[in-house]
Amino acid sequence: MEHILLIVPQEIYADEIWKFRQEILECDAENEDQFAGCLLLDVSKSPEEWIKICELRKSEETCGGAGTAVPSHTYLAIRKRDDKVVGVIDLRHHINHPILGTWGGHCGYSVRPSERGRGYAKEMLRLNIQNAKSMGIENLLVTCDIENAASEKVILSCGGVYEKTIDVGGCRMKRYWIKV
Repeated sequence: MEHILLIVPQEIYADEIWKFRQEILECDAENEDQFAGCLLLDVSKSPEEWIKICELRKSEETCGGAGTAVPSHTYLAIRKRDDKVVGVIDLRHHINHPILGTWGGHCGYSVRPSERGRGYAKEMLRLNIQNAKSMGIENLLVTCDIENAASEKVILSCGGVYEKTIDVGGCRMKRYWIKV
């Protein structure tokens, strides 16, 4: 796996963000979680609009204007070699919310379809655990669909400890805790 960095969305990456979005739309059309960690990227009219949404989401005072009650940071996973967006991951500042505390967890992530299977999700989660530590989060809740073996493998490889499986509207989700 090549080296990646997690950085907040910036206009310098606008074209790459839009290419990432288009690839997800084309390759994951049937996946309702296609934009995990990328809140509102699917409905944004431009990468600049989405970048502004990500900025609003960072603060308790402004996150409501971005469609969420819980502040979070969104990060682009940038491959150092060519500045390509290979994924997106978010980090919610807390999970004191009925959905997030039950099945949403502290973070969601998406890897660009053409870049899957190369270890990027594992590295993204590993780096996001470091971000959680710097925010003072001690235990990170990460969930995955019971049928998503790839995501489960990522969570386990980053120290995830299985807690339980829950049913969410007919979808079975596994809950894991990672000690930060």
